[in-house]
Amino acid sequence: MPKLGMEPVRRKALVDAALKTIGSHGSLDVTMSDIAREAGVSPALAHHYFGSKQQLLIATIRSLLRELRRDAVTAIQQAHTPRERLSAVIRISFQANQFTPETVAAWLAFYVEAQRSEETRRLLVLYARRLHSNLMHALKQLAPAPQAARIAEGAAALIDGLYIRQSLRAAPLSIDASIALVEEYVTAQLTQFPQTSAPGEQA
Repeated sequence: MPKLGMEPVRRKALVDAALKTIGSHGSLDVTMSDIAREAGVSPALAHHYFGSKQQLLIATIRSLLRELRRDAVTAIQQAHTPRERLSAVIRISFQANQFTPETVAAWLAFYVEAQRSEETRRLLVLYARRLHSNLMHALKQLAPAPQAARIAEGAAALIDGLYIRQSLRAAPLSIDASIALVEEYVTAQLTQFPQTSAPGEQA
C-alpha cells in the first residue's frame, strides 16, 4: 500500500515523467511502464494513481495549463499599465521552462492527440481561450473592441506559430527574438491609436 502523504509527491513525479518521456519520444506512443520507469516507480503504482495512460496524459496537460495560468496571473499583477500587462502576457507565453525541447515536443504531441480525443481538445481550447482573454483584457483599454479582438487574434497566432517553430530545431528563434517579433506586431497595430503607451510608460 502506498505510504500516507506520498500520493501528491508521486503524482507529480509521474506527471513530470510523462512530460519528459513524451517529449523525448516526440509522440504519445509511450507506455505506462516507460513513464513509471522514468519516475522511478512501478507500473502498478502508476495505474493505482491514474488508472490509465490517457488519464495520466490529461493530468499532464492540466499541470502545464496550471503552471501557465499561475505564471500569467503573477506577471499581470506586477504590471502597472495596460501596455505593460500586454507585454507580460506575451513574455509569459515564451518563458524558458515552456521552451525546453521536451516540453515543445510534448505540446505538439498533445495537439495531434486532440484530433481524436475530445478531452484533450477541450483542454487545448481552454488554453486558447485563456490566452485570448488575457490579451483582450489589456487590448480593450488600448483600442476599440473590434480592433482589439483582431490584434489579439493576430498576436495569439504569432505566439502559437513561433512556438511551433521551436520544433524545427535546425534554426529555432531565441526566446528574446520571439518576444520581440510579437511586440513589434502589437506596437505596429496600436500606432493608429494615439492613447497607446509603450511598455513601461504610464497609460
